[in-house]
Amino acid sequence: MPGPERPSPALIDKCVHCGFCLPTCPTYLLWGEEMDSPRGRIYLMKAELDGRVGMGPSFVEHFDRCLGCLACVTACPSGVQYGPLIEKERAQIEHRHTRGPGDRLFRTLLMAILPYPGRMRLAMLPLLIVGPLLRALTRTGSEAPATRPEGTGGSIGRRIAAAVRLAPRVTWSGLVDRLAERTPAVGSERRTVALLAGCVQRLTFAKVNHATVRVLAAEGCTVHVPADQGCCGALPLHAGHIEQARALARHNIEVFERTGVDRIAVNAAGCGSAMKEYGELLADDPAWADRAKAIAEKVRDVTELLAELGEQRAVRRPLAARVVYHDACHLAHGQGVRTQPRALLQGIPGLELLTPAESEICCGSAGIYNLVQPDPAAQLGARKVRHIAALSPDMIATANPGCTLQIAAAARGLGHDWPIFHPIELIDASIHGVDPRTS
Repeated sequence: MPGPERPSPALIDKCVHCGFCLPTCPTYLLWGEEMDSPRGRIYLMKAELDGRVGMGPSFVEHFDRCLGCLACVTACPSGVQYGPLIEKERAQIEHRHTRGPGDRLFRTLLMAILPYPGRMRLAMLPLLIVGPLLRALTRTGSEAPATRPEGTGGSIGRRIAAAVRLAPRVTWSGLVDRLAERTPAVGSERRTVALLAGCVQRLTFAKVNHATVRVLAAEGCTVHVPADQGCCGALPLHAGHIEQARALARHNIEVFERTGVDRIAVNAAGCGSAMKEYGELLADDPAWADRAKAIAEKVRDVTELLAELGEQRAVRRPLAARVVYHDACHLAHGQGVRTQPRALLQGIPGLELLTPAESEICCGSAGIYNLVQPDPAAQLGARKVRHIAALSPDMIATANPGCTLQIAAAARGLGHDWPIFHPIELIDASIHGVDPRTS
């Protein structure tokens, strides 16, 4: 069977090596190493395609260290599409490179569990009992020294410690939670909308999904939540398991086609970015290309959808709080959605919206990055938290579960305990006149 397609030479050749990407790249900021920058990695891609370098451990390490945050895409004046390049290169690595036994086992387990909510539910059960104790044991000392890492991203021990530190608070109600498959619009119907329930989102951030349904219904949307939907494929796609991502995408395309809705709402930045790429992901599959493109065209981030609806129906009540908004990378850079969540939050009376320094720089979450590259992830998390702390916030808002877990863990490590909400939760709280910190 042929392997995955290689990075496009035409896309590679669009890079003119101008260097505008350098100050936006998290790993270049950490280490100042050219081969750990976007243009350096593109140079390596071209060299490997031309046969000038081999796919050895050093080559692979430079791509493993990339967060795939896409900040370079925003910064690039030449329009280089780095996302497809890094995805295809990582697929090549997973197909052609033999990782060490520990690294291979760890990554295989992640891809066998994380994209499958049923399996993840079972894996999370022990956290009901030991979760609070484990978090207490890893509360401090989580930041690694700001040095360039060696090897394959950290020992198994450090990776397990990172997984424990990042583990969400797990409740029985969250693990067994189920959304209604249909919630009618309040008043006349403006849109029919399907909601992607997500994997981590549905199990550990069920409140986000419920808030999403309530707000959309209040704004005139009939909301469908198909029970048989699965993972969107984002985590496998960004980790180089492209065929696994395609299989998951095909399943969800079939599921969402059956709903016949106007829009598909997504409240996790990485998931929305991946679903908007379905057309490209399956472009070379004649049986699925048109179907994938049609579904991708319906996908909207929930804040994007609310902005698209126009005039608000539901009255917003005051919420007095200083709120730092953190731009999730795959929302800001991957989808170009920046103004919509800010405008919606600024529409809440009494809310003071704050933006931290280096708002365009990744927090270090980046899919499974903070699990397989724990040291640089911890450095970036601490860097992000220090910028947030400088603003003395009452709470934080961000639109991705990975960012929520990463910032919460980094904050605990530096002695902060801010409540972190999805913007849709703050909108929901404002509509219902409650304080999310006490509800």
